[in-house]
Amino acid sequence: MNRHLLSAADLDAAGATEVLDTAAELANVTGREVKKLPTLRGRTVVNLFYEDSTRTRISFEAAAKRLSADVINFSAKGSSVAKGESLKDTALTLQAMGADAVVVRHSAAGAPHRLAHWLDGSVLNAGDGTNEHPTQALLDAYTIRSRLGRLSGLTVAVVGDILHSRVAHSNARLLHTLGAKVVLVGPPTLMPVGVGAWPVSFSYDLDAVLPEADVVMMLRVQQERMADSYFPTVREYARHYGLDSRRAARLAEHAIVMAPGPIIRGMEIAPEVADSARSTIVEQVANGVSVRMAVLYLLLGGGRQ
Repeated sequence: MNRHLLSAADLDAAGATEVLDTAAELANVTGREVKKLPTLRGRTVVNLFYEDSTRTRISFEAAAKRLSADVINFSAKGSSVAKGESLKDTALTLQAMGADAVVVRHSAAGAPHRLAHWLDGSVLNAGDGTNEHPTQALLDAYTIRSRLGRLSGLTVAVVGDILHSRVAHSNARLLHTLGAKVVLVGPPTLMPVGVGAWPVSFSYDLDAVLPEADVVMMLRVQQERMADSYFPTVREYARHYGLDSRRAARLAEHAIVMAPGPIIRGMEIAPEVADSARSTIVEQVANGVSVRMAVLYLLLGGGRQ
């Protein structure tokens, strides 16, 4: 791997497969009585989160601790950032403290790329605005491969708020790299300008796409990022783009249902579908720890210790 993981585009097929294979090996640690390896003992990992997060922050923290790294959790709220400290000065402070890796989530697209210029250690993008979320794409790919045995040749439908979704952006890149066919589905108002240039196809008709899909990934509508109205009502959105039991019945028998979380039950996905045997939502959370362990292990040179 490169020194940083800023985008899903940083990984070619061989690099992404190496992460997935390493994660599969490290997943065995979870089943042990002592869920720790000494691999990154003496290394310091900083979780630098400018946006609220539950799953991603805790997942990275658990991953680093299972590799015996020292972990510092830095929240913008209640820190010098709230007093007006710039991203660069925060980076220089972390540099002075000897951070070996900084996991950053920021509302501004490109913030992790700026950090990578200022830090000697590794930078991992845990989500930058509506731009990218590469480790989410990796854990999604890992989950698909674990459930269906492969990625190449599969059809993955990514459904919902494509416009505001960094998960959709990273998955489109990574899954294409790994040989899957990606179909973006959503209302015209929630499709990005220029989506025709992405390595995907797209559709506004969920019912037409479902029978051909091996994987359906349901995205949350990110109303916190919306200044305008992108659809008439929640009920109207759910009627056209929500995955209920009637729509789930149109899927092939082997098809799986995914969601990056948090999910809004009854809007993008019905409770009975979210809790069904098709659903991988809880698995994705567990797999996220193994995948982030793999990324930290490979970025920080764990194999050489």
